[in-house]
Amino acid sequence: MTEFLRLITRAQKLLRAAADDAMSQHGVRIGQNLLLEVLWETDGRTPGELAGRLGATTPTIVNTARRMERAGLLTRRRDQHDARLVRLYLTEKARAAREPIERAREELADRATATLTQQERRHLNSALRKIIQQLGEQP
Repeated sequence: MTEFLRLITRAQKLLRAAADDAMSQHGVRIGQNLLLEVLWETDGRTPGELAGRLGATTPTIVNTARRMERAGLLTRRRDQHDARLVRLYLTEKARAAREPIERAREELADRATATLTQQERRHLNSALRKIIQQLGEQP
């Protein structure tokens, strides 16, 4: 099983580097594209809501949101009904980046799995979901 750990660690490092390169071409850092993906679905979520959805901690989301705000991708506003809450909203720059980022992510997934059959892709996705669930996080 040590080979499994070595292989998955190496694959993760290579995928992370390739994703960071692909996302940086659109002014987005790795991980920020995941936050954008959730906000593209439903804009105006709180950092806590995003953390729960992404399996991250709220402080991680807050720090990421600050960087994204400085990059012109998000604005932070107080909730109209509960001033203790902050909601995150996409800027026009973030909305305009949706199609190119989604295309880049699709191209990277295609590149990473190009030598796999459709059945191998399904098995890989299934196995990864099971590993994530086994280690305590819902996919």
